Amino acid sequence: MTRVLLVEDDPGISVPLTRALRREGYTVDVRSDGESALEAARTRPDLIVLDLGLPDMDGLEVCRRIREHGRTQPVLILTARAEELDAVVGLDAGADDYVTKPFRLAELLARVRALLRRNAPDGAGELDAEVRIDADARRAYFHDEEMQLTAKEFDLLRVLVRERGRVVTREQLMREVWDTEWFGSTKTLDMHISVLRKKLGDDVAQPRFISTVRGMGFRFERPAAG
Repeated sequence: MTRVLLVEDDPGISVPLTRALRREGYTVDVRSDGESALEAARTRPDLIVLDLGLPDMDGLEVCRRIREHGRTQPVLILTARAEELDAVVGLDAGADDYVTKPFRLAELLARVRALLRRNAPDGAGELDAEVRIDADARRAYFHDEEMQLTAKEFDLLRVLVRERGRVVTREQLMREVWDTEWFGSTKTLDMHISVLRKKLGDDVAQPRFISTVRGMGFRFERPAAG
């Protein structure tokens, strides 16, 4: 799963941004100061979203130290400093891109996706022989024909396809798709799985796409080797 390190000391920004990133399917580690950010960077997240105005250390210094340690994951800077000179300094410090505050959430998420695509290994992407997900356009295709999905159906299918071959727990699906912790019934999840199966022409007894893993969750099957 794609991991994002978010370094932001303002809860008014970090809380909604964390929620939005998790809805996109990312695992998010939130830090509010430079020292703990440098410690978290050692775990090699796939992307770092870094605020410049941190309480203990300037974000530019955090970025420089990350690069000095040879870490190459993309860094997206958040800054209230709109001047061009500050942006240039940030890029010179090793950042890959920047967004100025206040920012539009849709723009920031688009920048995140672009940086992750740019750094993805060859062959990466949410694609198999029959089901294809276009996350940017929020479209899904089955045998090259666009599927008619509701917003939740799309989000659910996107997570399952992204994790193809692996079991996705009910807890994870409830958290990522419905933005809630699971404490009881998941009838809503089961209903959406049933609808997706029908739209994929899946047989519950012998599923080609979405399998139920009893006591755990669901698995989107990898395509059979030709």
